[in-house]
Amino acid sequence: MKLLLFSDLHANTAAARRLVQMSEGMDVVIGAGDFGSARRNVSACIPILREIKCPAVVVPGNNESLEELVAACESWPQARVLHGNSHEIEGVPFFGIGGGIPITPFGAWSWDFSEADATRLLAGCPAGAVLVSHSPPKGAVDVAASGENLGSTAVRDAVVKLKPKLVVCGHIHASGGQQARIGNTPVINAGPNGVVWEL
Repeated sequence: MKLLLFSDLHANTAAARRLVQMSEGMDVVIGAGDFGSARRNVSACIPILREIKCPAVVVPGNNESLEELVAACESWPQARVLHGNSHEIEGVPFFGIGGGIPITPFGAWSWDFSEADATRLLAGCPAGAVLVSHSPPKGAVDVAASGENLGSTAVRDAVVKLKPKLVVCGHIHASGGQQARIGNTPVINAGPNGVVWEL
């Protein structure tokens, strides 16, 4: 299964157009959140992304809520918005969790969750799934420009326990495009330029 992974478009329509071109020949496209910026322009890239012909799995970032992303994706019928639930494509389960984890310092506009909330949301993730999380796991592709590891312990614990086939994340821009491993699980902070991955 050929996957195209991306995150953190933040209403960048030029990046969305590149992703549409890259999606030719892909089996699934995965978007790991932050379609808008600070709860604005959530739908800016959707009219472009809906030209993608294959199925898509997306999660909300901390820059849009679940409800805002679901509303924006109404015009993108190939896209399935996940948050605390899973969807199967060609026999492969995809599980999604959105939002900023742990709670960010950005204030009331940011759609965030505590580690305890994230643990509850991750409880239904099947073992061996493709895990799509806006926030990276703690200690993997989560180094901010400040040098701090800002990932989620709840996401990391889920990866250690459930051994996903792949973790696709974003959120920490300074680590965009980077890859790491937790055990045998590849973890990719996709970023807006897109990463092609063979599952």
